[in-house]
Amino acid sequence: MLRRLARDRVAALAGLVLTAIVLAALFAPWIAPYDPYFTDLTKVMRPPDAAHWFGTDNTGRDIFSRVLYGTRNTLMLGLVGVIVGGFIGGVLGILAAYYRRLDGWIMRLVDVMLAFPAILIGLAVAAIFGAGLAAVVIALVVATVPDVARVARGAAIGVMGQEFMEAGRAVGVSDGELIWRYLTLNCISTIFVFLTLRFGQIILIGAALGFLGMGAQPPTAELGMMAAQGRDFLFMAPHIATIPSCAIFVIVLAANLLGDAFRDVLDPRLQT
Repeated sequence: MLRRLARDRVAALAGLVLTAIVLAALFAPWIAPYDPYFTDLTKVMRPPDAAHWFGTDNTGRDIFSRVLYGTRNTLMLGLVGVIVGGFIGGVLGILAAYYRRLDGWIMRLVDVMLAFPAILIGLAVAAIFGAGLAAVVIALVVATVPDVARVARGAAIGVMGQEFMEAGRAVGVSDGELIWRYLTLNCISTIFVFLTLRFGQIILIGAALGFLGMGAQPPTAELGMMAAQGRDFLFMAPHIATIPSCAIFVIVLAANLLGDAFRDVLDPRLQT
């Protein structure tokens, strides 16, 4: 799989970029040249220069340092949303395929969840519990579950029609072992491919919620919120909003390109 990915130059480049972004976010405390929360009113809205590579914001904070810390929070939101939502959605989809009497109930629940956009869910959660990272995580999980459940159910129904499932039942294999060893393990690759494609979309939704003020609250660094703070200074200091926005663009683009490559590698129907 790694050899096939390495032969795809676009995927290799996207993987290198995403790896560099993740490492920079992980080691932000050691890489950041300044405290991302330190304000210096003598250096307000400075353009990029040798001292501040990405310039400073409206309170004199170093934007490069804040982008590093903001990337960490943005990636964390995306990962939690994808992992937790993917797990819950995968379980629901596989159970719906295996227990046909539950199929109607689970899929109607999925349809109800699909009827509510992630931004509307974020507004509702923020109204109940208050704006913050927890509200964004809940909204991202709810936005991930129904799509993953549908994909997992479709993959599981295909596996349910295979002869080894009937053979497992015939020899008296328990339901739990059938669901895990026979069904789930044959659906994991399909679910994983979908989650890699979904990751970029979840990052974008999380940034949009932060832009609307439902995510991290000042002074916490988060890319969507940073872009929102800079919109009032677009004509005076456009770098305050454009640099966090470009960071979101690069992360989402690299994640989507890498997800496409994983799909091409792991989907046997696309292999020649």
